[in-house]
Amino acid sequence: MRSDKLVPGLILVGIGVIFLLDNYNVIDFHWGNLWHLWPIFLIMIGVNLVFANNKTPWASALKIGVVVLGFGLLIFGHFENNWFSPFNRHWRFNDRGWHRNDNFDNDDNDNDDDDDNGSDSTTIRKVQGSSNYTEAFKPGTAEARLEINGGGTEYILKDTTAQLFEASTKEFLNRFLYTNHMEGNTPVLELRMKDKKGHIQWDSDNTNSATIKLNTKPVWNINVKAGATKVDFDLSAFRVRNLTVNGGAGSFEVKMGMPVSATRVEVSTGVSEVDIKVPNAAAVQITTSTGLSSDSFPGFTDKGNSRYETPGFENAPNKMYIVMKGGLSDFKVSRY
Repeated sequence: MRSDKLVPGLILVGIGVIFLLDNYNVIDFHWGNLWHLWPIFLIMIGVNLVFANNKTPWASALKIGVVVLGFGLLIFGHFENNWFSPFNRHWRFNDRGWHRNDNFDNDDNDNDDDDDNGSDSTTIRKVQGSSNYTEAFKPGTAEARLEINGGGTEYILKDTTAQLFEASTKEFLNRFLYTNHMEGNTPVLELRMKDKKGHIQWDSDNTNSATIKLNTKPVWNINVKAGATKVDFDLSAFRVRNLTVNGGAGSFEVKMGMPVSATRVEVSTGVSEVDIKVPNAAAVQITTSTGLSSDSFPGFTDKGNSRYETPGFENAPNKMYIVMKGGLSDFKVSRY
């Protein structure tokens, strides 16, 4: 390989990798970093030019090191700040021009809500501004579906409610929106971020979060689609028919209750830690397709072909099927 082509080639590969991983929610890339850190590319190219005629191993190592360090800052840093940047989510444009948007001014909120409420079959209910959402329970509701969509957020679901659904949210960079509609006799509830991506700051008070409560009477189907996300669900008090989690990088802790006739749990992640707990008395089958991921399933019998079962699974009347897919994750299923 010609040494003068090394750095340009690595830069193109790095940019391609960022786009690919971000599109598949494996990473949550802050595009504002490109605006603030663009001089990094000048440094990369400059180092390559200075050492263009130097064929020694240490010169090549220096070139590669500068590229790796630069892309490390781009991917893992968060350098957006208070000055103007078209990538900075703190700024928005309307008929008054560019303005700061730390608190999401009321005019924009009204317009956004109108856009999301264009259908007669969809309603948006907000209690106490934008921080609490509720949906009343209608007697006779046998089944319900909850759709959760949006990364950069911590989702907590542990408590019950006499309502069908309650959610209390904290919003920083993005906003939550709640909508609902009926599909036949089944209410479909959706809690989502206005922007699909967000920035999650682990162990920080400035992270978007949603604390959710559900009614125990219906059978629930729950779908979570998120990027960099922390999920903490205790579903032991609920009857769950389907739980689907599609995430990128994050932490997913789920405690399941006893299965209905056939409960299905499917988890697909990129680079994540996944910890699922199931009751000791539950008949459970695990199927994995985990690439380079690690897994730990104590108390399960290895049936071969990446399939694991609890003792007596075949003859159990009610069963739980867990499917785990991941690129580079840590999967754990334990019994309690």
